[in-house]
Amino acid sequence: MTARIGVVTFPGSLDDRDALRAVRLAGAEPVALWHREKDLQQVDGVVLPGGFSYGDYLRCGAISRFSPIMEMIIEGAKEGLPVLGICNGFQILCESHLLPGALTRNDHLHFICRDQKLRVENNSTAWTSSYEKGQEITVPLKNGEGGYIADERTLDMLEAEGRVVARYLELNPNGSRRDIAGVSNAAGNVVGLMPHPEHAVEPLTGPTTEGLGFFTSILKQLVNV
Repeated sequence: MTARIGVVTFPGSLDDRDALRAVRLAGAEPVALWHREKDLQQVDGVVLPGGFSYGDYLRCGAISRFSPIMEMIIEGAKEGLPVLGICNGFQILCESHLLPGALTRNDHLHFICRDQKLRVENNSTAWTSSYEKGQEITVPLKNGEGGYIADERTLDMLEAEGRVVARYLELNPNGSRRDIAGVSNAAGNVVGLMPHPEHAVEPLTGPTTEGLGFFTSILKQLVNV
Protein backbone atom coordinates (compact mmCIF):
# COMPACT_ATOMS: atom_id res chain seq x y z
CA MET A 1 0.00 0.00 0.00
CA THR A 2 1.41 3.38 -1.05
CA ALA A 3 1.97 5.89 1.74
CA ARG A 4 -0.07 9.07 1.51
CA ILE A 5 1.69 12.30 2.45
CA GLY A 6 -0.35 15.48 2.72
CA VAL A 7 0.95 18.95 1.85
CA VAL A 8 -1.00 21.88 3.28
CA THR A 9 -1.64 25.00 1.23
CA PHE A 10 -2.16 28.23 3.18
CA PRO A 11 -2.93 31.62 1.61
CA GLY A 12 0.52 32.75 0.51
CA SER A 13 2.16 29.31 0.33
CA LEU A 14 4.49 29.14 -2.65
CA ASP A 15 6.42 25.88 -2.23
CA ASP A 16 3.43 23.58 -1.84
CA ARG A 17 3.63 22.35 -5.45
CA ASP A 18 7.34 21.66 -5.07
CA ALA A 19 6.67 19.67 -1.89
CA LEU A 20 3.95 17.65 -3.60
CA ARG A 21 6.39 16.85 -6.41
CA ALA A 22 9.09 15.84 -3.94
CA VAL A 23 6.65 13.48 -2.22
CA ARG A 24 5.81 11.87 -5.57
CA LEU A 25 9.46 11.54 -6.58
CA ALA A 26 10.15 9.82 -3.25
CA GLY A 27 7.57 7.17 -4.11
CA ALA A 28 4.60 8.27 -1.99
CA GLU A 29 1.17 9.51 -3.00
CA PRO A 30 0.98 13.30 -2.62
CA VAL A 31 -2.27 14.63 -1.17
CA ALA A 32 -3.12 18.33 -1.41
CA LEU A 33 -4.69 19.66 1.79
CA TRP A 34 -6.43 23.05 2.10
CA HIS A 35 -5.89 25.05 5.27
CA ARG A 36 -9.58 25.69 5.93
CA GLU A 37 -10.51 22.02 6.00
CA LYS A 38 -10.54 19.86 9.11
CA ASP A 39 -10.08 16.60 7.21
CA LEU A 40 -6.56 15.19 6.90
CA GLN A 41 -7.87 12.62 4.38
CA GLN A 42 -6.25 9.75 6.27
CA VAL A 43 -2.72 10.77 5.31
CA ASP A 44 0.27 9.03 6.88
CA GLY A 45 2.29 12.22 7.27
CA VAL A 46 2.04 15.96 6.67
CA VAL A 47 4.34 18.59 5.17
CA LEU A 48 3.87 22.27 5.98
CA PRO A 49 5.56 24.01 3.03
CA GLY A 50 7.50 27.21 2.65
CA GLY A 51 6.18 30.56 1.53
CA PHE A 52 4.64 33.63 3.09
CA SER A 53 1.38 32.42 4.62
CA TYR A 54 -0.98 35.33 5.22
CA GLY A 55 1.75 37.64 3.93
CA ASP A 56 3.80 37.05 7.10
CA TYR A 57 1.60 39.61 8.83
CA LEU A 58 1.82 39.89 12.61
CA ARG A 59 4.62 37.28 12.76
CA CYS A 60 5.62 34.58 10.31
CA GLY A 61 3.26 31.64 10.87
CA ALA A 62 1.31 33.32 13.68
CA ILE A 63 -1.97 33.48 11.74
CA SER A 64 -1.61 30.13 9.97
CA ARG A 65 -1.21 28.47 13.34
CA PHE A 66 -4.95 29.10 13.83
CA SER A 67 -6.07 27.65 10.48
CA PRO A 68 -8.71 24.94 10.97
CA ILE A 69 -6.49 22.16 9.62
CA MET A 70 -3.84 22.97 12.21
CA GLU A 71 -6.18 21.77 14.96
CA MET A 72 -6.07 18.32 13.38
CA ILE A 73 -2.33 18.46 12.74
CA ILE A 74 -1.49 19.54 16.29
CA GLU A 75 -3.66 16.77 17.72
CA GLY A 76 -2.22 14.22 15.29
CA ALA A 77 1.37 15.26 15.96
CA LYS A 78 0.91 14.76 19.68
CA GLU A 79 -0.29 11.22 18.89
CA GLY A 80 2.67 10.44 16.64
CA LEU A 81 1.67 11.76 13.19
CA PRO A 82 4.88 12.61 11.28
CA VAL A 83 4.98 16.34 10.44
CA LEU A 84 7.70 18.20 8.54
CA GLY A 85 7.72 21.99 8.52
CA ILE A 86 9.93 23.63 5.89
CA CYS A 87 10.86 27.33 6.23
CA ASN A 88 7.45 28.98 6.79
CA GLY A 89 6.25 25.56 7.92
CA PHE A 90 9.00 25.57 10.57
CA GLN A 91 7.76 28.97 11.71
CA ILE A 92 4.21 27.61 11.94
CA LEU A 93 5.36 24.64 14.03
CA CYS A 94 7.09 26.97 16.48
CA GLU A 95 4.03 29.22 16.67
CA SER A 96 1.95 26.09 17.31
CA HIS A 97 4.31 25.10 20.17
CA LEU A 98 4.96 21.75 18.54
CA LEU A 99 8.61 22.81 18.44
CA PRO A 100 10.48 25.05 20.88
CA GLY A 101 12.04 28.38 20.01
CA ALA A 102 11.19 30.92 17.34
CA LEU A 103 12.38 32.20 13.96
CA THR A 104 13.28 35.87 13.80
CA ARG A 105 14.56 38.41 11.28
CA ASN A 106 17.93 37.51 9.75
CA ASP A 107 20.69 39.21 11.69
CA HIS A 108 21.90 41.06 8.57
CA LEU A 109 18.32 42.26 7.92
CA HIS A 110 18.31 41.06 4.32
CA PHE A 111 16.51 38.24 2.50
CA ILE A 112 18.97 35.51 1.58
CA CYS A 113 18.82 32.95 -1.22
CA ARG A 114 21.74 30.56 -1.65
CA ASP A 115 22.79 26.93 -1.84
CA GLN A 116 23.54 26.00 1.76
CA LYS A 117 25.72 23.23 3.14
CA LEU A 118 24.27 21.41 6.15
CA ARG A 119 25.36 18.64 8.47
CA VAL A 120 22.72 16.11 9.49
CA GLU A 121 23.12 15.86 13.26
CA ASN A 122 20.30 13.43 14.02
CA ASN A 123 19.30 10.64 11.63
CA SER A 124 16.87 8.95 14.01
CA THR A 125 13.87 11.20 13.32
CA ALA A 126 10.97 10.24 11.07
CA TRP A 127 12.31 12.60 8.42
CA THR A 128 16.08 12.01 8.48
CA SER A 129 16.65 8.24 8.65
CA SER A 130 17.80 8.07 5.01
CA TYR A 131 20.94 10.00 5.97
CA GLU A 132 24.04 9.01 7.89
CA LYS A 133 24.66 10.87 11.12
CA GLY A 134 27.14 13.61 10.33
CA GLN A 135 26.42 13.48 6.60
CA GLU A 136 26.96 16.76 4.80
CA ILE A 137 24.39 17.81 2.22
CA THR A 138 23.68 20.91 0.13
CA VAL A 139 20.16 22.26 -0.35
CA PRO A 140 18.75 25.71 -1.20
CA LEU A 141 18.00 28.24 1.52
CA LYS A 142 15.76 31.29 1.06
CA ASN A 143 14.41 33.34 3.94
CA GLY A 144 14.14 36.73 5.52
CA GLU A 145 13.14 35.53 8.99
CA GLY A 146 15.24 32.42 9.40
CA GLY A 147 17.24 33.12 12.54
CA TYR A 148 16.50 30.34 15.04
CA ILE A 149 16.49 31.58 18.62
CA ALA A 150 15.72 30.11 22.04
CA ASP A 151 16.89 30.74 25.57
CA GLU A 152 20.11 29.09 26.70
CA ARG A 153 18.28 26.51 28.81
CA THR A 154 16.23 25.39 25.80
CA LEU A 155 19.29 25.31 23.54
CA ASP A 156 21.16 23.20 26.08
CA MET A 157 18.18 20.84 26.30
CA LEU A 158 18.01 20.45 22.52
CA GLU A 159 21.73 19.69 22.38
CA ALA A 160 21.61 17.24 25.29
CA GLU A 161 18.62 15.35 23.89
CA GLY A 162 20.00 15.20 20.35
CA ARG A 163 17.14 17.26 18.98
CA VAL A 164 19.23 19.47 16.74
CA VAL A 165 18.43 17.84 13.41
CA ALA A 166 20.68 19.86 11.10
CA ARG A 167 23.32 22.55 11.46
CA TYR A 168 24.67 25.15 9.05
CA LEU A 169 28.24 24.60 7.82
CA GLU A 170 30.83 27.06 6.51
CA LEU A 171 28.49 30.03 6.90
CA ASN A 172 25.74 30.91 9.34
CA PRO A 173 23.36 32.61 6.88
CA ASN A 174 20.90 34.22 9.27
CA GLY A 175 22.31 34.39 12.79
CA SER A 176 20.67 31.22 14.08
CA ARG A 177 21.86 30.34 17.56
CA ARG A 178 24.49 27.60 17.56
CA ASP A 179 24.21 27.36 13.75
CA ILE A 180 20.92 25.47 14.11
CA ALA A 181 19.12 24.82 10.81
CA GLY A 182 16.46 22.42 12.11
CA VAL A 183 15.13 20.80 15.27
CA SER A 184 12.74 18.03 16.27
CA ASN A 185 10.30 17.35 19.06
CA ALA A 186 11.21 14.84 21.76
CA ALA A 187 9.50 11.94 19.95
CA GLY A 188 11.20 12.68 16.63
CA ASN A 189 8.00 12.68 14.57
CA VAL A 190 7.89 16.48 14.21
CA VAL A 191 10.79 18.20 12.44
CA GLY A 192 11.25 21.84 11.46
CA LEU A 193 13.88 22.84 8.92
CA MET A 194 14.66 26.30 7.54
CA PRO A 195 16.41 25.20 4.28
CA HIS A 196 14.37 23.72 1.43
CA PRO A 197 15.00 20.01 0.71
CA GLU A 198 12.06 19.97 -1.74
CA HIS A 199 14.18 22.13 -4.08
CA ALA A 200 16.97 19.54 -4.18
CA VAL A 201 15.25 16.38 -5.36
CA GLU A 202 16.15 16.06 -9.06
CA PRO A 203 19.17 16.88 -11.26
CA LEU A 204 17.24 19.24 -13.56
CA THR A 205 16.67 21.88 -10.89
CA GLY A 206 19.50 20.97 -8.48
CA PRO A 207 21.79 22.01 -6.98
CA THR A 208 21.84 18.38 -5.79
CA THR A 209 19.35 15.60 -5.16
CA GLU A 210 20.41 15.45 -1.53
CA GLY A 211 17.14 16.85 -0.22
CA LEU A 212 15.19 13.79 -1.35
CA GLY A 213 16.28 11.91 1.76
CA PHE A 214 13.84 13.86 3.90
CA PHE A 215 10.99 12.46 1.83
CA THR A 216 12.27 8.89 1.48
CA SER A 217 12.95 8.80 5.23
CA ILE A 218 9.28 9.04 6.09
CA LEU A 219 8.52 6.08 3.81
CA LYS A 220 11.10 3.97 5.67
CA GLN A 221 9.57 5.10 8.95
CA LEU A 222 6.07 4.11 7.91
CA VAL A 223 7.20 0.69 6.69
CA ASN A 224 8.79 -0.02 10.08
CA VAL A 225 5.79 1.10 12.14
